[in-house]
Amino acid sequence: MATTRIGLDRLPAAARTAVEQHTGPLFTVVEASEGFNSEIAVRVTSATGAWHIKGLRTDHPRAWTQRREAAIAPFLTGIAPALHWRVEAGGWDLLGFDALDGHHADYAPGSPDLPEVAALLRRLGETPRPDIGLRHAEQRLERYAAHPDDLSFFAGDHLLHTDLNNANVLVNDRAPQGDRARLVDWAWATRGAAWLDAGYWTIWLIAAGHSPASAERRAAEMPAWHTAPAEGITAFTAANRNVWDEISTADPAPWTLRLAAAAATWHDHREAV
Repeated sequence: MATTRIGLDRLPAAARTAVEQHTGPLFTVVEASEGFNSEIAVRVTSATGAWHIKGLRTDHPRAWTQRREAAIAPFLTGIAPALHWRVEAGGWDLLGFDALDGHHADYAPGSPDLPEVAALLRRLGETPRPDIGLRHAEQRLERYAAHPDDLSFFAGDHLLHTDLNNANVLVNDRAPQGDRARLVDWAWATRGAAWLDAGYWTIWLIAAGHSPASAERRAAEMPAWHTAPAEGITAFTAANRNVWDEISTADPAPWTLRLAAAAATWHDHREAV
């Protein structure tokens, strides 16, 4: 469920003051138009730089996502924007990241962003899993797997992002080719089988207009994809069909219905193979 967004100007004075101890007086504040998880999501500038600030009340049910992002950020050099500061004041938990330039990745067939996203996911696949508390993929999919034995396919010791929404991938066309994309929003970072992020990306690719076969060819650009047993991939499609059916039933917005249709299309394709 999406979180209600509020403006930075509605923060308590103590929280705003704590932020400005790091930024200095703010020149500009631009609200983010994407994202569902943060009450505060803004790009700000001041005499000392530019930041993306995201935050939640400390008593928010998803306040744990702020702690997760703060814990994992130091391990994501070259993968995600750097975290420069965190403040807890006035009942708020606020994170200050590098404000990245660029656009949200275009996942459509033929998009020049696709090789950049693939390169990003390969770098992520080579990133050691930090020794911090992460949920396990098999735990997250436990209620959705078609058969209990399927959960063993999802288990592993690799760092995963798991939310490959194109709005979570920023592409800077002015950066060196092959190093233009960064992943944001690490609230759902997970420990699991190395090939799962390629699988999560496949669902979003299908939702963007790829056929299942075309999307799987993109997934195959990640070396980890080739470690996935065929029956494991099919089990993953079945579980995610159930995930997106549940999400779209609870919130039948156009984007959730589109993802549910994509997950169903991929599952039907795998069952027919």
